[in-house]
Formats: sequence, C-alpha cells, structure tokens
Amino acid sequence: ADNLSDALKKLKITTTDSTADSLEGCLDCLLQALAQNNVETSEKIQKSGVLQVFAGLLTPQSSCTAKVANIIAEVARNEFMRNPCVDAGLIPPLVQLLNCKDQEILLQTGRALGNICYDSHEGRNAVDRAGGAHIVVDHIRSLCSKTDPASEKLLTVFCGMLMNYSNENDTLQSQLINMGVIPTLVKLLGIHCQNAALTEMCLVAFGNLAELESSKEQFAYTNIAEELVKLFKKQIEHDKKEMIFEVLAPLAENDVIKLQLVEAGLVECLLEIVQKTVDSDKEDDVAELKTASDLMVLLLLGDESMQKLFEGGKGSVFQRVLSWIPSNSHQLQLAGALAIANFARNDGNCIHMVDNGIVQKLMDLLDRHVEDGNVTVQHAALSALRNLAIPVVNKAKMLSAGVAEAVLKFLRSEMPPVQFKLLGTLRMLIDAQAEAAEQLGKNVKLVERLVEWCEAKDHAGVMGESNRLLSALIRHSKSKDVIRTIVQSGGIKHLVTMATSEHVIMQNEALVALALIAALELVTAEKDLENAQLVQILHRLLSDDRSAPEIKYNSMVLICALIGSEPLQKEVQSMAFLEVVSKLRSHENKTVAQQASLTEQRLAVES
Repeated sequence: ADNLSDALKKLKITTTDSTADSLEGCLDCLLQALAQNNVETSEKIQKSGVLQVFAGLLTPQSSCTAKVANIIAEVARNEFMRNPCVDAGLIPPLVQLLNCKDQEILLQTGRALGNICYDSHEGRNAVDRAGGAHIVVDHIRSLCSKTDPASEKLLTVFCGMLMNYSNENDTLQSQLINMGVIPTLVKLLGIHCQNAALTEMCLVAFGNLAELESSKEQFAYTNIAEELVKLFKKQIEHDKKEMIFEVLAPLAENDVIKLQLVEAGLVECLLEIVQKTVDSDKEDDVAELKTASDLMVLLLLGDESMQKLFEGGKGSVFQRVLSWIPSNSHQLQLAGALAIANFARNDGNCIHMVDNGIVQKLMDLLDRHVEDGNVTVQHAALSALRNLAIPVVNKAKMLSAGVAEAVLKFLRSEMPPVQFKLLGTLRMLIDAQAEAAEQLGKNVKLVERLVEWCEAKDHAGVMGESNRLLSALIRHSKSKDVIRTIVQSGGIKHLVTMATSEHVIMQNEALVALALIAALELVTAEKDLENAQLVQILHRLLSDDRSAPEIKYNSMVLICALIGSEPLQKEVQSMAFLEVVSKLRSHENKTVAQQASLTEQRLAVES
C-alpha cells in the first residue's frame, strides 16, 4: 500500500520531467496493485487525481503508452471508474492511439475503450464523438484474413469493443451497420471459426445487431446462414448452441434468411436436437427442445421456406413435424400444431392435409386438453383447424369428421385466446354450409355463450368474432328456428350494434343478417329491433356520405323489409327517409341508385 501511495505521488510530480525508467517503475507498481485488488486500487487512483495525468502520457512516441492504456483498461473494469475516465479527457488520446502500428498499444487501447464503453452512455458518446468506431471497423477489415495468434487476439479485442460500444443502442448499431460492419463480421466468422474466443465475440456482436430491421437486409446479402449452420453443427456444449440460437431467432424473422437457413440445412439440425432431447427432463435439454421447435415453427412462417419443406405433403420434414402432435411433450404438441397452422396457409396444402387425415390427429390432440388442458396447445390446435377449414371443399369433410363437436367442447373456456380461435373455426366451418349453420344456430348453449361474449368489452377480438358468428349462423342457415333461438337469447341488439362497426365487412354481415330476420321472422324480432333503435341507425347510415355503397344498398333493402311491421313502419315515416333516399337516386354506384328508386317507390306507397 505504501508503494502504491508513493507511486501515485511520484506519477503526479514526475510526469513532466521524469525519466522513462522511473515512470515505468511507478506504472508497474500500479499494475501490480490492480492485479492484487482492483477495486481498492482503482478508488485510490481516482482520489489521487492521476487519471488526468494519464491523458498526457498517451502518446505514440512514449515507451510506456501501452502500460498506461493497460492501467486504464484495468480500472475501467469497475463501473464507478468509467465516467471519471471520460471526465479526465482520456477518450480523445486513446482514439488517436488507434492510428498507431504497435500491436501491444492497439491491444491495450482496444481493451481500454471497450471497458469504458461497457454499459456506459457517457463512454459510448465520447468514443462516438472522437470517431473511434470508424477506425476500429477499418482495423477489423484489414486484419480479417490474418490467422496468426497476435492478429486473432487483436480482432477479438476489437470485436469486443464494438460490441460494448453498440450494445442496446439503436443509434450506434445503425451507425455500425452503415459502416458496413456486417459483411466484414460474417467473413471473419467464416475464416476464424476454429478460434472459440473470436467466434464468441462475433456471435454476441451479431446478436446485438440482428435485432435491427436494417441489419437483416444486410445479413441477407451475406452467407451468414451457411456459416451459422456450419458452426452450429460443430457445437456440443449447450451454452454455445444457445449463443447461436440467440442470433438465429432474430435473423429467421426475415423471409429471405428463412429460406437461406432452410437451404443451409438448419432444419435437419433442429430435428436432430428434438430427437435427442424429447425424452429428457434435464434443464438444458428441455430448453434446447423448446428453442429448436420454436425456431422450426418460425422458419415455416415464410411462404417460400414453408412450401419448400412441405414438398407437396411428401416432405420428410413435414412428416416428422406431424409425428410431434401425438407426442407426450406439451412443447412438441404445441410446435406441431403451430407448424400445421403454418403449413395450412394456402388451399392446396390445406386440401392435401385434410385428405390425409390431419384433422383426426388435431381432434385427438384437443381431446387430450379438454379438462384442465394446456391453453397454448388448445389455441394452436384450434388455429390449425381454422386454417384448414378455409378451402370450400374442406368444410363438409371436416364437419362430417366431427370438428364442430370437438370445438364446442371448449365453449366453457374462460381464456380469450381460446375463445377467439374457437369462434373463428366455427365461422369458417359453416360458411355456405346451411345444414351445419342451422344445427349450430339451434344450439341454445352456443347461442347464449355468443350473446355473452358479444359483451366482452375487454376483448375486442372475442367480441367481434362472436358478433360475426351470430350473423353467420343466420346468413348461412336462412332458418326461422335459428332466428327464434337468437331472438330468445337476446342476440338481436348485438347484430344492430354490429351494423355500426368501423369495419365495413362487419357492418355488411350485420345488415344482411338483419334483412333475413326482417324477411323471415319480423313479428318475433320487432320489439327487439325497436328497442335497439335500428331505424335511427339506418337513417344515420344512409345520411352519412362516408358509408360504403354496399352499406347504403343493404340499409335500403332492410328498410323495405321493416315496413312490414306497424311499429317500425311508424318510425320510418317519422324520420324523413324519403328525402334521404331520393338523394341516393343520383348516386354514382348504379346498384345503389336503382335500389334508391325501388325504396322510394315502396316508401311512397306505404305513406
């Protein structure tokens, strides 16, 4: 401790007229003290005011420059020392040293700057102002192809410095991307894949940059997919695999890179991991199984990568993913169902899958999760069924396979995501299927639950889908029994509210359903239609210039039907409809104009 105090005093006095030898001795003493107790020594250095002295010692000509930079690197390992280093004006001379040729000086300077930047806003800003990143990127570029140990060590330090410089800072990450650092780092990874420390630095740097959208476009122009897959195949340790996964996940969000990863053979690696880890309950294996199967699902989100792996339903990957669905692992059941939902993104795939018995597999899976089931698995299986039900030819096949009954088992669910998918699946199934729509529309339990969910103000999705299914039951069944069930369950007011939705498609569906109610069961529904102020709403829709042509058309069709009810006719007469309708005769849409003429005639006769 006495030696340290002496050294600090000497440094303050002797820097101006010291001999190199006495200076070296003092610096050695500091380095020794830092090696024994970094925190305590750093505090003493800060209090002594010697940091300001260091700024003057950082010159390329001085023989002790590397040692001074080394001391700064060591003290900057402590968070409390980073701002003092910036305040002491050390950043500009350190950045200047990046221009010298001496490898030891470059190494210690890179360490010092990297440590000062670590989690320090002030440090990064100071390096940015001094232009440090640019010089470091140039160094990496020129050293990139050198594989001697000294160059690799320097590259590792420089990559680490850039990583600390840009970590969690979008602005600085963008700056590095604009400097073209990505192709350089990808090249570096390819050349130095045998060097574990350097590879690790590259991966962390990629993980940093890959979150930014602009980086993905640059990555897509490199052979990153190939390099990462090559590296991944060599890894045995869990931590190393995890590091690569952390880069793959954000990159795989880009559709071009998805396809590159598939072509580079990532899928085979993922399937192998799943096979190795599926029966293990070791923590690392469980984590790997989840990451691998999640990444697999992500790769299937790209249209091209998905179609490549589907291979007309004959692909080995598709077959392997199918085998996940009956598995005992919830994670694999989930990934399998999500993968099917992703494969089911075009009619051809959906038709092939339904013809090849996928529906039964999904229904068996749902059956395993009815009582206290796993919500994410329920949601995923329902998503897959909903997508499969989109092609017209699949609907009748799925209905006769019992999909509607399987789905209805989840009516009791209190989970909005499950409710939302359940509603969407039923709505897809009954599209243009009159018999099924009638059967479901007469199911009092279902209709009552729909009416309840139509009031789910906290869950707009569930509310919207419930309204749409109510309307669909009427539109596709055109059944008086269905209308009576909906009237008795209190559903009419919701259909009237739906006619004021901000979505034209929903407004339209509501108006068509209401027109069918008025045509088939007006007497049963008239009280509810009156209470829901339907006539006033129609007046508003017809008067509003922003209403779409089909909304105006269907509103007039509905008015004509409502006139058949005495109380509703009185309301129509009291609201100057004739005036609004006669204006629409000159509407630019011919169908609207024609319907306006017909409606005007009907209104004139009735008045």
